[in-house]
Amino acid sequence: MASSSQGLRTAIQVLLAIVIIALFYWLYVSITAPYAAVERAQEITDMTRERMEKVRTSLITYERREDDFPSTLDSLMLWVRSDSFMVANRDSLLGTELSLDSLTYSPRTGNRFLYSVNDTGRVAIYLLKDPDSEDYIGSELPDVTQLNAASWE
Repeated sequence: MASSSQGLRTAIQVLLAIVIIALFYWLYVSITAPYAAVERAQEITDMTRERMEKVRTSLITYERREDDFPSTLDSLMLWVRSDSFMVANRDSLLGTELSLDSLTYSPRTGNRFLYSVNDTGRVAIYLLKDPDSEDYIGSELPDVTQLNAASWE
């Protein structure tokens, strides 16, 4: 009789140990998984903003050299690829780690950044917007104070 109660006691201890390990694993995953998702979302936001800043740098350079903003992002990218100043200074202005083909696309979903130019005021201004978030640079309104201003700065 003593041996069967001892065996039952050992079985219950093993079962409780398994339950404790399972609960510990569940608790660990329930804490770390949301944190990892938040970290990944922040990383994507940072990548998106970095790309938008590189497009802004290209737009500023284009405007200084051509005295106007390009009408489309395609026009900007053609200019970045063909302008002798941009070709010579591309690495210092835009960096080397990013392909020019993906510069105008959001890393969130691959959608292209939205771009428009408002030249109805005394000073032309543009709006560069990420279609997948609330991030933008510039303004739709002819407000000179918003020229090249990013929503997250």
